[in-house]
Amino acid sequence: MRPETEQDYVEFVTHHANALCRTAYLLCGDWRRAEDATQEALIRLYRSWGRIQRKGAIGAYARKVVVSTTLDALRRKSSQEVVSAGEYFVNEPDRSNSLGDLENRLVITKALAELPPRQRACVVLRYFDELSVDETAIALDCRPGTVKSQTLRALEKLRTHPALAELSDLAGMKG
Repeated sequence: MRPETEQDYVEFVTHHANALCRTAYLLCGDWRRAEDATQEALIRLYRSWGRIQRKGAIGAYARKVVVSTTLDALRRKSSQEVVSAGEYFVNEPDRSNSLGDLENRLVITKALAELPPRQRACVVLRYFDELSVDETAIALDCRPGTVKSQTLRALEKLRTHPALAELSDLAGMKG
């Protein structure tokens, strides 16, 4: 990689690594696994940097790789071990998150853990990363209709979740 291209990569990572890691955390619920998935995604990004930079879709590609890496790790984990939701989450706050106080974030994060991975990914990308349906479909490598249906199912489950009944943050989430 040329020095100026490598500098562009370093700048991208400097500005976007925390957001990518937050997305991975919301998908898997474990900071260590999220950091591993983010690191793996950034390695893949580095390998493809020149091609991706020419296309101009760096952020979308990085997000797609983080999502696929995290979901792959979840699939591998689920086939290897069974972990309860209480053990699954490391209670480390994400200080860049604007959802409110730590208690609300933990309640929401634990409720997300109860969703199937694809539904959780749709909710995280649509409402936490604020992607459109089309951008979410690209990140998940599926059709927009799939994003809409998975998001709708997920929101129905979240709205009826007992621990989330009193949180106002969910009121703005519409399928």
